[in-house]
Amino acid sequence: MGADTKQLAERYFKIFQQYLRERGESSLSSGYDFARRAMVDGCSVLEMAEFHHEALRRVLRAHRPAQKVLAQAVDLFAACLSPFEMSHRGAQEGTRALHRLNEVLEGELKRIAHALHDEAGQLLVSVHIAIADVVGDLPPEFRARFGNVNRLLKQIELELRSLSHQLRPTVLDDLGLVPALEMLAERVAKRTGLAVSVSGAMRARLPPMVETALYRIVQEALNNAVKHAHAKSVTIALQHTPLKVGCRVRDDGIGFPKQQRLGMQGLGLIGIRERLNALGGLLRVVSEPQRGTTLMADIPLGK
Repeated sequence: MGADTKQLAERYFKIFQQYLRERGESSLSSGYDFARRAMVDGCSVLEMAEFHHEALRRVLRAHRPAQKVLAQAVDLFAACLSPFEMSHRGAQEGTRALHRLNEVLEGELKRIAHALHDEAGQLLVSVHIAIADVVGDLPPEFRARFGNVNRLLKQIELELRSLSHQLRPTVLDDLGLVPALEMLAERVAKRTGLAVSVSGAMRARLPPMVETALYRIVQEALNNAVKHAHAKSVTIALQHTPLKVGCRVRDDGIGFPKQQRLGMQGLGLIGIRERLNALGGLLRVVSEPQRGTTLMADIPLGK
């Protein structure tokens, strides 16, 4: 134990002794306040359990193991764990709220992408037909001027289609994660010259929010590889088991040192962590200077 940890352990032992002597609510309140302050200072549940175990060992060393002492020890320990339990429940509620928020946002993105791809696309087709009708009635010397208009309309159509795919690719809903990632890899490679490969297969369709989360994670990782890593190639590997689905995105870019990795909050990692937290998933990042970066995301699969 460090010096601060030893001080906390000694304070807990004194509260423990006080509770054994007085057996009142004031001692339990002292334990609760101690645990609340310790938690704010960074104390973990395991450290709190260690304090309790050490205090119990010291008490039982001087007394015979009596059922009453053990029962009192349980009561005090339960009071000390209350702040941790409330914090855990708050985190769970925040996770559920974040999960619902992600669902709402993805629903809006899907609606906007549909409007851009289908509704705006149909309007452009109508414009093309209307222009063709007008051009057909014009003298030949005026028809050439509408060629530029048609080219601009086609460019707008391509841009709208690209924006629609970036917001929410329809192939993700229709065919699943792997085809969507393959299309994403193809589009990124065509736009940037980056060599992107996708490997792995899904045993079955995943829950929609899991597919969406993994797609967004890979999308963000590819953006990082292009903008920050200066990579030449990226490999995307998927692994699907009955218990979890894993995704590994590795680039051959410039990487970054360990101390930067431990403290960094940029590169879209906050958004990735929030998406994973909402699904009970985990994120790991492995990187070294000039040796690339590997992003590893795992999501458990419930019933």
